[in-house]
Amino acid sequence: MERGPIFIAGLERSGTSLIYALLASHPRIAMTRRTNLWTYFYNQYGDLSRPENFERCLSMMMRYKRLVVLEPDADRLREDFWQGEPTYGRLFALLEEQVAQRKGKPRWGDKSLNTERYAEPIFAAYPGARILHMIRDPRDRYASVLARWKSRRGGVGAGTAMWLSSVSLAEANRRCFPSQYKIIRYETLATKPEETLREICAFIDEEYAPEMLTMRGAKTFREQGSNSSYGQRQPGVISTNSIGRFRQVLSANQIAFIQNQAGEEMLAYDYELDVVERPFSQRLRFSLLDWPLNLALLTAWRVRYRIRQQTKTPLPAYRIVAEPNAS
Repeated sequence: MERGPIFIAGLERSGTSLIYALLASHPRIAMTRRTNLWTYFYNQYGDLSRPENFERCLSMMMRYKRLVVLEPDADRLREDFWQGEPTYGRLFALLEEQVAQRKGKPRWGDKSLNTERYAEPIFAAYPGARILHMIRDPRDRYASVLARWKSRRGGVGAGTAMWLSSVSLAEANRRCFPSQYKIIRYETLATKPEETLREICAFIDEEYAPEMLTMRGAKTFREQGSNSSYGQRQPGVISTNSIGRFRQVLSANQIAFIQNQAGEEMLAYDYELDVVERPFSQRLRFSLLDWPLNLALLTAWRVRYRIRQQTKTPLPAYRIVAEPNAS
């Protein structure tokens, strides 16, 4: 099968940026990140074989800040698009290929959150594609959310719902596309980077390149200290100090809720459950307040997610560059 593009899937704070930086440092792979093309553009503008639909789509792509920084050539995209099949997947590929060509690399890839939701159309568009799905201990992932944004972001209930949904999609996609979909534990990559990268390279049909471990292909990520939200790190060093850090960040009741709701799935991925010892007052609070509140937040997230699946995801206004003639 032809070598196709490489996609990184998974939730925020799950190690997606780490694997992005490692792959971007491969001499043959050009990676983009956070383009969210499949979320914000796929099927959003109707049939692209109609010129007016294509132009609306292309116009908005050229105003999307995360694509503007890639400096795409709109005229070339337009010319190349009409020389082949007028599909969203092909339009996205033409843009990515421009980036790869400027970097002098023959293969492209993209790291966008929640790509697991689009596995079926991605593989239909690119039969030779590979998807790498990052998962992380849900307790550490939520602890990293709190450390990164200093906010609850829907609380531990929503955080648990997100993790369960992502893991469920990972398993479903791996069953449907066993030779093209690979699940990677963040903890395994962080503790055994070379061994894990060799397995990944074999999966994507590329030779392992030692320079991947330098992360020099992702300058900003590397210089900011790579993969940990806690404290100062040396550039280019893969830190393991965030593994198990949830014990210092989360409350006993937060840990208990995650383990209660996601324990079976956690054990399936070798995440050991802690024995959570709490005084009677905390257990009472958990039963009367924390449990029902977080269960409601978990349920609310699932309801919102089902609604979003039935509707288009609009491009946020703050992500759009103003038109030149706008007042």
